[in-house]
Amino acid sequence: MTTDLPAGFDISTDPARLDRALVHQWLSEDSYWAQGRSREKQEAAMANSLNFGVYDRAAGVQHGYARVVTDHATFAWLCDVYIARDSRGKGLGHALVAAVRDHLAPYELRRVLLATADAHAVYAKVGFESLTMPAKWMTLGAQ
Repeated sequence: MTTDLPAGFDISTDPARLDRALVHQWLSEDSYWAQGRSREKQEAAMANSLNFGVYDRAAGVQHGYARVVTDHATFAWLCDVYIARDSRGKGLGHALVAAVRDHLAPYELRRVLLATADAHAVYAKVGFESLTMPAKWMTLGAQ
C-alpha cells in the first residue's frame, strides 16, 4: 500500500484480517483517548469505518491499527491510530498514516482531520498541519 512500509510488513483495509480483540485491548487499555471503551462500542466504530491494519507478512500478526470515518466525497476523520508498544520505533506509525493519506487521495477530499496529544511529528511527516484558524472550529462533546 505504501513504499514507506518497513520490510516484512503489510497494510490492509480488509476487515476480515483485523484482530478485533487485540485492537479493542490496545485502545481500551493502553491508549489515552479510548480508555475503558466497551467492546460493543469498538465493534460499532469499526463496522462504520474504513479500517487499516498493519501486519507482519510472515506471521500474519497485527502490529497496528487506524480507522477513518468518511463520506468518501468531502471529509474524513482519522482516528484510533495505534502501533503496538513493542513495534514502535520501526516506522510503522509513519507508514500507516502515509497509507491512509494515499488511500484517501483519489477521493480528493476537502479536508482530513485528526486530533493528537503527542504524535504531531508523525502526522506532520505526511502533510498534516496544525489548524491555522482554530477559532473557526467547534466541538460538541468531550474535548
